[in-house]
Amino acid sequence: MTAPGTRPRRIGVGVYLFFLAAFALVLFLGHAPFLALPYYWDEVGQFIPAALDFSHGVWIAHSPSLHPPAVAAYLAGAWAVAGSTPVATKAAMLLAASFGVLAAFLLAIELSKRARNKPALLAVGLLCLSPVFFSQSMLAQLDAPAMLFASLALLWFLQNRMALAGAACLLLALTNETGLIVPLVFAGWLAYERRWRDMAWFAPAVLALGAWAAVLKHATGYWGGSAEFLRAGLTLNPAEIGITFVRRAYYLFVANLHWIGTAAMIYAWRKSALFQSRAWRIAWALIGAHIVLLGFSGEAALNRHLLPVLPILYAAMAGSLMEFPKIPRIAYSAALLAGLAACNLINPPYPFPLEDNLAFSDFVRLQRDAADYLQRNFPQARVSTVWPMTVELAQPELGYVKRAMAVRNIHDFSKATLDSTAWGASDVVVVYSRTWDPARSLMRWNWVSALWTRWYGPLGDDGLADVESRIPFPSLQRLELGGQWIQIYANRRRGHAPFGWPAAPAAGSRF
Repeated sequence: MTAPGTRPRRIGVGVYLFFLAAFALVLFLGHAPFLALPYYWDEVGQFIPAALDFSHGVWIAHSPSLHPPAVAAYLAGAWAVAGSTPVATKAAMLLAASFGVLAAFLLAIELSKRARNKPALLAVGLLCLSPVFFSQSMLAQLDAPAMLFASLALLWFLQNRMALAGAACLLLALTNETGLIVPLVFAGWLAYERRWRDMAWFAPAVLALGAWAAVLKHATGYWGGSAEFLRAGLTLNPAEIGITFVRRAYYLFVANLHWIGTAAMIYAWRKSALFQSRAWRIAWALIGAHIVLLGFSGEAALNRHLLPVLPILYAAMAGSLMEFPKIPRIAYSAALLAGLAACNLINPPYPFPLEDNLAFSDFVRLQRDAADYLQRNFPQARVSTVWPMTVELAQPELGYVKRAMAVRNIHDFSKATLDSTAWGASDVVVVYSRTWDPARSLMRWNWVSALWTRWYGPLGDDGLADVESRIPFPSLQRLELGGQWIQIYANRRRGHAPFGWPAAPAAGSRF
């Protein structure tokens, strides 16, 4: 601790570069097996097409939404240097995530001034092993970059460097619209402290996002870019808000063995003065604001939106674990680290966004293998399936096919849709699992399923249980990986189609 009346020791740039290089090395080595994978789900639906448009000088042509343009601009710049390939994209996102880990490390140091045994490295270890961060750090989406700017904003706010905090909030608002929560919390805190002049530093973030919304309104007629985005991204239903609140609190404090860290935080709260500081009150206010305000996000409630506050949470858990005696501290820390690592590979017994852990990579691998099978054996076929495979087959730039294939979109795999579809015009039908639904899923409990359907609607895959009776073609191929699957059906009566019918593969083969 710095003695009264002395200036704090300045840290050289070389120290920052050393830790940045170390964190980047860990991230790039850990993600090396996934770098060549094609794009996934929302990457396919929003962010990669938006970046492609941006690289061609078009800001809002593809699927306009309230999402600001900073990540699209960043990827367009990275592609100008390294090319628009999945490898270059993931490398660019991992580089940004490396800066995010460095910012989280510095924030943990700032928050841990009252903690024992310097817990900042443990906090970084928890973050790097966190399933949602591990997955999101390589995906071309908004939340990992938002974590970088949110961590910097809080760090500089706590250090009373308001100009830098305001600049970080501006970049945060231009990265993700939900980032506006951070400057609003800061402004509210400064108002409580009657620091009216300092509040002005956070006005540019609000004005910038307002300007972007105005541009969208002028171009599309909607403040959010489209009516669909507004419907999916906002709810005022009290029950739905309450359920989302519970889900977010559960994810932060219970899921992925977080309950170990939560128990440690309760212990530290009762036994020490760790959290009795202005810095921690502000940090907890940010976590609470994210849980409450993101509860209004309706169908768009995704756990990745909590990434901006995960560095705070892990700093709290790491600092709390340091309050224990040596042996329990080591045991509890190891258990939490091991649990987080395991949850990258072990799925929970209920539906969850596949991007919350490495289940998304199994989904992408299956889609890639199925696309390769179709491209090799049915290059001229018209393939009927649901999104996102429809765009994966139709757009080679997404990394799944070398040449565009003809596709026919099916709305979903519900019983009503499968029963009402006219299959005669289809050469090939591809059906696949889009949600995690294990044999012992909680969704198989009638009361849980009924509650989910009441507030969130059907999962959309309720026809998959008896799909064989709903598609009038023989099954030609089935691919499985990690509890997910793809089934391919062929219309042999379309004999005029310019392709042959390959023999069924041998048992145990890849195809």
